[in-house]
Amino acid sequence: MPLRPLTRTDGYLPIEDHGLIGDGLTCALVARDGSIPWLCLPDFDSRPFLAGLLDAERGGSFGIAPVGLRESAQRYLPDTGILVTEMQGAGGRLELTDCLTLRSGADLAEPVPSGRGELLRLARAVGGTVDVEVRLAPMDGVLVRPELGAWRIHWAAQPQLEILVSASHPLTVASDGAVRGRVTLAEGEQLTVALQWSGDTHTRTRTQPERLIEQTAAAWRNWAARLEYEGPQHDLVRRSALTLKLLDHAPTGAIMAAATSSLPEEIGGSRNWDYRFTWVRDAAFSSYALRRIGMQEESDAFLAWTLRNIERDDRASICYTLGGRRPGMEWEDLALSGYRGSGPVRWGNGAARQVQNDVYGELLDVAYQWVRTGAEVDPPLWRALCELTEQAITQWSTPDNGIWEIRDAGRPFTYSVAMCHVAVDRALRIGQLCGLPYPRERWQREADRIRTTLLEQAWDADRGTFTEHLAPSGQGGRGGLDGSLLTLPLRRLIRADDPRMVATTEAVRRHLDAGDGLLYRYLHTESPDGLAGGEGAFLLCSFWLVDNLTGQGRLDEAHELYDSLCARANEVGLLAEEIDPGTGAFLGNFPQAFSHVGVIASGWNLARAEQARR
Repeated sequence: MPLRPLTRTDGYLPIEDHGLIGDGLTCALVARDGSIPWLCLPDFDSRPFLAGLLDAERGGSFGIAPVGLRESAQRYLPDTGILVTEMQGAGGRLELTDCLTLRSGADLAEPVPSGRGELLRLARAVGGTVDVEVRLAPMDGVLVRPELGAWRIHWAAQPQLEILVSASHPLTVASDGAVRGRVTLAEGEQLTVALQWSGDTHTRTRTQPERLIEQTAAAWRNWAARLEYEGPQHDLVRRSALTLKLLDHAPTGAIMAAATSSLPEEIGGSRNWDYRFTWVRDAAFSSYALRRIGMQEESDAFLAWTLRNIERDDRASICYTLGGRRPGMEWEDLALSGYRGSGPVRWGNGAARQVQNDVYGELLDVAYQWVRTGAEVDPPLWRALCELTEQAITQWSTPDNGIWEIRDAGRPFTYSVAMCHVAVDRALRIGQLCGLPYPRERWQREADRIRTTLLEQAWDADRGTFTEHLAPSGQGGRGGLDGSLLTLPLRRLIRADDPRMVATTEAVRRHLDAGDGLLYRYLHTESPDGLAGGEGAFLLCSFWLVDNLTGQGRLDEAHELYDSLCARANEVGLLAEEIDPGTGAFLGNFPQAFSHVGVIASGWNLARAEQARR
């Protein structure tokens, strides 16, 4: 594969110069220079063991690279979560294969852990003689001591974890506490380094690394064989499905919003958030996309987990930890400087305690998708869903923080009101489908009232568009435009080809234009969010634009935009949350599940529309 030079800015590689590996319990980012600057142990949302992504000096990383590294490239082994990085050094080329190993015979469709608690790194000289440097320097205080041909790492942040690092060649401990080594490999020779944290003595046996990679690849390919998709951007849609699987927490079915925390939405800005949680609205969008490409088990597990949380708590939460609880209090980590100095680094997420009225609709839509699979709604769950429906009826006109989780005074956001309508509409459908007792006439009146009010009070006749929030006649403006308006047809509130929606699509496209098909979520000058600074273009909004164009029968335009968005994926098919419109660089947490949901859902919608046109 063609190699490219490495370019650092402020001591950091671009966000897009990373690939993702995972095992259903945690994940790691592998950089194009052979380093791993991000790994949380033992789970996705645990404290990072390696966080050089957020502080190149103090965050810690795990590097394997040729001396005199000049250029590199990355690729995945086809249909797997195994990443290969090729690097050209001063004396030759090194091929580095990285994976979080899986058990022999593992079935990734089962809701059980398949990982071995092991990061395996296999480096092979594939051209010339290569001098290879190895350096493992975890974040926070560590104590390293020898143990049975390996080095045991005592990590202050997680002292209960048994962490071992072993290698096929000698490693030493430097004065700074880092585990280091330097090896000369002739062509065809290889170096293996393994980091293990399962505490299982069986994983310490010397299994051939090639065999571990083969069994891990086999598990991934057996899972990928279930994917069903024939449509535009076929390979990228499959890779997006694999990416969502890499963000899927196997024991629960929860899908993480992103792999990382605190990657900035603006370089030097403070819009840095922890996304290592599961948002309920993601459940509805993700389940829709997953089900359409054959990821039935993952969709069912995600839906069931979300509904169990509702039934247990008897209330709606905006987002959940992997344990099904609300995230802890948001706090700023002053020990880390942030990616390219973009502090603060944050852990936890304060948005979990906001008022976001769309959550009622998200949850009822999740339940409706669950029922449509043939699942039964038992009396306790139906009571919980009915209570959420009544809350939506009570709260729909109350100002909230909205889908974008603004940190300013709340407003009656159009999207939130629309989702309260969705809540009542889906409750009506569930009740009818399952033959359950419910106040049909009253709920129908309320659903009609919410929808009528939205269509009247969110519509700005002077501007000829829907706007971000409701405003009764004579009570002030309706605010600016909002990318989430593009979801109104997706949530069946209005048809995509309704003249009002066609006009809104064009208004959003024109007013929130960031160039080359990219859209901002909103403009901060018109829609205050209580935060300083700016942000990049939000990729999912552009995928929603694709869906609207598709729904309006403008398929050539939709294809052109869809292809341009897909072309923004990095060389291994990953997408971040946002794009810098000026440079095309990735911004925000990475990889972002929502962006990959957009790839899948918009591709599927286009494929279906093309079939109908034939």
